[in-house]
Order: sequence, then structure tokens, then C-alpha cells
Amino acid sequence: MVRGRPREEGIDDAVREAVRALLTETGYQRCTIDAVAARAGVGKAAVYRRWRSKAELVFAAVIHPVELEPPADTGSLRGDVVAVLEVIQSSLDSVELRQALPSLLADVRADPVLEARFGEVFLGRERGYLVMMLDRAVARGELARRPDPALVHAILLGPVLTWLHLFTETPPSGGLAASLASPLHAAVVASA
Repeated sequence: MVRGRPREEGIDDAVREAVRALLTETGYQRCTIDAVAARAGVGKAAVYRRWRSKAELVFAAVIHPVELEPPADTGSLRGDVVAVLEVIQSSLDSVELRQALPSLLADVRADPVLEARFGEVFLGRERGYLVMMLDRAVARGELARRPDPALVHAILLGPVLTWLHLFTETPPSGGLAASLASPLHAAVVASA
């Protein structure tokens, strides 16, 4: 038996679109739950039923939702690393995120409850999917043992985040994920 009101699919989309538009137009600080609800044409309660905070809402709207697709099984660890890097790049490469990231990270770090929730909901989900990828590599004999998932998470996320949000250079002509794949694959193997 399902309790509560059923979710209206259009609300989620309208809210995410409102967040992206407000981030572009006014920036993170002025992208309030009130402004998002008004822009999306929904009540604040509908927003808070779906997301517990502005930071969680912004993360879900511009990086990735709570629910993620499992990582692709390409048949090799190197192929899986490329696939994960492509997902990371597509999640982090947006104008809206450039507007929001510094303040979003500051909000998360400033609130221990919010930081714990992010660790559990978003980072935990990402890390769980990396465990699936690493366990497949162990089963195929590409890794002797599963490396620390947190270390692998940092190995894959860090360079993409740095390139897209700190560096000013244009990504390599062959594509960022493809260019990073070999060295990061080697780093994952070395960490096992």
C-alpha cells in the first residue's frame, strides 16, 4: 500500500527547470526555495516533500538526482573507467553548476547535518556504483582485490572537477574523459 499523495511527475521537472533558470539568472544565493516554487508554479510544500534543503535541491537539479543509473558494464575496467568519467563530466559541465558550486559546497560544509545527508544520499550512491564497477573488475581478474572505494571516487572525480571548475584551458581535443582514461585507469589499478 502506498501512503501519502502520489507524486506528480511534472512537478519534479518544473522545479528542476526553475532551479536551472534561477541559477543562470540570479546565482545561487538568490535561488531560494520561495523563488523556485514561484517560478515552477508549485507550493513550497511540494518542493520540501521532494528535497530537504536548497543545497540538496540544487545538487539534484544540476549535478544528478538521488537515483542514478548503474555504471555501464563495458566488459573491461578501462572501458568502465571511461564510461564513469563521461558521466562525471556530463554531470559537472554546466553553466548552472559553475554559478552554484562554490556556494553549494560552502553550504554543505557549514552544516554537519547537511554534510552527513550529502555523504549518505549523493556520495554514498556514487560510491556504491563504483563498488559495482570495481567488483566486476575483480571478478574478471583485472584487479586482485577491490581498492578503497573512497580513493577510487577521488581518483575519478578530482581531475574532472579540477579541469572543469578550476582550470581555464579548453578540454583536450580528444575529449576530457578519453584523455584522462589511461592515467586514471592506471591509478585505479595501482590502488588495488
